[in-house]
Amino acid sequence: MMSEAEAMGVQRELSQRVIQHDDLPRPVRIIAGADVEYDKHSDRIAGAIVLLDADTKAVLDAATHVMTASFPYIPGLFSFREMPPLLEAYQKLRLRPDVIVCDGHGVAHPRRFGLACHLGLELNVPTVGCGKTRLIGRYDDLALERGATAALLDEMTGDRLGLALRTQTGINPLFVSVGHRVSLGTAAQLVLSMCDAVRLPETTRQADKYAREALEAAIH
Repeated sequence: MMSEAEAMGVQRELSQRVIQHDDLPRPVRIIAGADVEYDKHSDRIAGAIVLLDADTKAVLDAATHVMTASFPYIPGLFSFREMPPLLEAYQKLRLRPDVIVCDGHGVAHPRRFGLACHLGLELNVPTVGCGKTRLIGRYDDLALERGATAALLDEMTGDRLGLALRTQTGINPLFVSVGHRVSLGTAAQLVLSMCDAVRLPETTRQADKYAREALEAAIH
């Protein structure tokens, strides 16, 4: 297993290969969610990828994989822990998505290479980072209305890392960033399109459900 320093070096190197402009099918017809669930009492983890119809949000396909984590729990290096079950799940899918929305960050990451970047680069599939909480950066207050955004900026350099996006009026924002082969504007549009009535996109909600069910089945 690679060391923490080696993993950080891999992130810095691979971050140079991330494509931050739109290179995805138009229109997007199949949009996927990716999530990983952890067992609180062991090193077992479950990865799930769920494919939805971009218009109706109906589930078209889903796959999961449960395994023992092969990398320790180190903040900033989650992708090395979460990628293996997600890659295994992806190989079980019958269909292929046009884009994947990850429950995790993309370039809004200390080394500009969060889970969404890692997964997108590994699969060569357009990906979006959509985090529930802020990992890095600062942002100004944003309007209360659904669809309001504020730039997420690096506190040292001022570089734009992503967007704080309010998906429902008056509700705390999500943090959207480029994963791979999408622009930030498109990433925000895709996330918002998946959030009809609740804060989290349906892609994340479905992937979380499938991952939790797979983990529970494997443990019990």
